[in-house]
Amino acid sequence: MAVKIRLARHGAKKKPIYRVVVADAHSPRDGRYIEQVGRYNPNVEPSEIVLDLEKVEKWVANGAQPTDTVKRLIETAKKAQ
Repeated sequence: MAVKIRLARHGAKKKPIYRVVVADAHSPRDGRYIEQVGRYNPNVEPSEIVLDLEKVEKWVANGAQPTDTVKRLIETAKKAQ
């Protein structure tokens, strides 16, 4: 099973809030996921990034592939720590 760490869109129309989730690569964007590891709110200034970096590192060590956007969010969250 190919596992990805990616964003799932939630929130209202024109005001998205994203969950950072671990999901099967074949699942729909907002569909079933294995675990939620954080959230991202681009609507506030500065953008709110909340990640459980321990869970993210565990999933990456087990073979999960983060998307490009999630890689950028992980780097930003690590710098903010």
